[in-house]
Amino acid sequence: MNLRTRVAVSGAATVIAALAVVAAIEYPAVDAGMRADVDAQLASITSGSSDDYNSIIAKQTASGEDVPTFTMNVSGRLVDLLLTPVAGEFDKFAPVAARDVAVGEGTAAPYYEDLRHEDALYRVYVAPISLRGYPDAVVRIAEPESDRTKTLHQLAWLLAVLIPAAGLLTAVGARSLAARVLRPVARLTSAVEHVTATGDLATPIAVTGRDEVARLGRAFSAMTSALDGSVGAQRRLVADASHELRTPLTSMVTNLELLAERPDDPQAPRLIDEALRQARELTVLTNDLVDLARFGEAPGRDEVVYLDQVCAELAERRGARLRVGPGPFFVRGDPTALERAVANLVDNALKFGTEAVVTVWAAATGAGSAFNAAIAAGPVIVEVCDDGPGIPAADLPYVFDRFHRSEAARALPGSGLGLAIVKQIVEAHNGRVEAVPRERGALLRITLPAVAAP
Repeated sequence: MNLRTRVAVSGAATVIAALAVVAAIEYPAVDAGMRADVDAQLASITSGSSDDYNSIIAKQTASGEDVPTFTMNVSGRLVDLLLTPVAGEFDKFAPVAARDVAVGEGTAAPYYEDLRHEDALYRVYVAPISLRGYPDAVVRIAEPESDRTKTLHQLAWLLAVLIPAAGLLTAVGARSLAARVLRPVARLTSAVEHVTATGDLATPIAVTGRDEVARLGRAFSAMTSALDGSVGAQRRLVADASHELRTPLTSMVTNLELLAERPDDPQAPRLIDEALRQARELTVLTNDLVDLARFGEAPGRDEVVYLDQVCAELAERRGARLRVGPGPFFVRGDPTALERAVANLVDNALKFGTEAVVTVWAAATGAGSAFNAAIAAGPVIVEVCDDGPGIPAADLPYVFDRFHRSEAARALPGSGLGLAIVKQIVEAHNGRVEAVPRERGALLRITLPAVAAP
């Protein structure tokens, strides 16, 4: 059973149950209300004038007849007058009960009862009546129950038809509404099935509205877009890595084949040195690929890092100059990863220039990038500059791309992954890295959010 059918069945069941409860309450209420109306009408008749009854009795007694009871049909109701009621006697309507005698004598209150007469059920009201010459007279007024029972039967049939019909209409409406509401889910399901069948993460998902289903569709679309970008980046990485590995491997295989064919060749030592150099390049490239994958995830450690101390120790090991503003400067993250990011910038500066300068400072809130003594709530900035030829303007947007190497750098050792590793580490720490244009030398800047001292 699909979701639309379940919604339709649930809606129909709920409506039927609700209407059944209403019917179970309403039917007895209608019955009681109609009975109360009948009782009130019967009581109102006995409270009226008895002159008509006195005239009827006078006509009967004038003829010399001694009739103890009169039974008349007045407007569809039976009126039974008991002039001298005696318990146990039977008149044309029903036997006289002792309670009827007590009502006439005034020792019992008027009452209602249901009696069957000539195969018909009557609602009867028994009350005393004031008649000349008959102090203990009683009147019994009876109204057929047929009108009330007929109305109740019609109501029962109406409820029996309307409740299932309402349930059926609710089911149809709920299914139609569910189909409309779940249409975005159906599109989303089709998109998922298409992605599963074809692997095409770029499949567009049309989403409209602002409800929860639309939010789900937009979230899924964003997820597939992110996955598509990730898969694309992975494929480009594999292609670029394959390209970078192919050249040294081909050269190494060629040199080794020459050594195998001519081990006594005078060029053998040079070929061996070349093969070792290429093996070291492969080792560096492999290590960089591992670091690129490792540092592309969330920081492995999350602690407060004394960044100016990390930079000071690194500058001392690498032989770089250090400039530190009034600190200390604290950031949160993985100290090993952050040290690796700064180390890559220093190594890159030393590769292209004769000197690397590491500067650590804090950007003042609302201030520019001046190196001053104000410590503010702004971010911590690490800059590494060199005195080399600098970065061509055409290469500035691409220096942090994987395997990107400018024309001047292709003859130098390196994998082309160092700055890409820096970018991944910094972004994993919610920071940013940029290459700042300069007339002379290169300036690479890391910006990280500052935290309070531990």
